[in-house]
Amino acid sequence: MDWKLMVTILGVVMVLEGIPWFLSPSAMKQVYFQMLALSEKRLRLMGLFFMISGLLVVYWVRG
Repeated sequence: MDWKLMVTILGVVMVLEGIPWFLSPSAMKQVYFQMLALSEKRLRLMGLFFMISGLLVVYWVRG
């Protein structure tokens, strides 16, 4: 496994995750308050959807 690639990917994910917080912290607070109202089942399904979507993107690009 190429650790440089893994650390690079982690860095890119951190940058992408930080962009909305930098651009509009108040909107991100509202998003999190709205997420508190969602059921755990709904949040788990959303997480599963994003994980599968991410795997499909990686498969499509690297496949």
